[in-house]
Amino acid sequence: MNRRKLVVTVVLLIACVASVFAQEADAAAAESMIGVAKYIASALAVGLACIAGGMAVGKIGAAAMGAMSENPDLSGKALPYVGLAEGICLWGFLVSLLIILL
Repeated sequence: MNRRKLVVTVVLLIACVASVFAQEADAAAAESMIGVAKYIASALAVGLACIAGGMAVGKIGAAAMGAMSENPDLSGKALPYVGLAEGICLWGFLVSLLIILL
């Protein structure tokens, strides 16, 4: 149910931005709206990546803690998986920088 709400919200945001572009006729105003769209896209890239990374770290961390409670030797094997999940946030940040700078 929550995924459906998230998808509907993203689609509505995209539709709103598209309708703003359709109404603009002046070149300067259109350039200004492109700048606004870049910041919205950048915020979405970071926000969605961090939400997904947080969900992944939560699930992986819970599973790792359960595994380590049964066998303490597994602690070193669980850490790389948590790092991979945190890398999702880093990729979102890098995409955001590319959107803003290019």
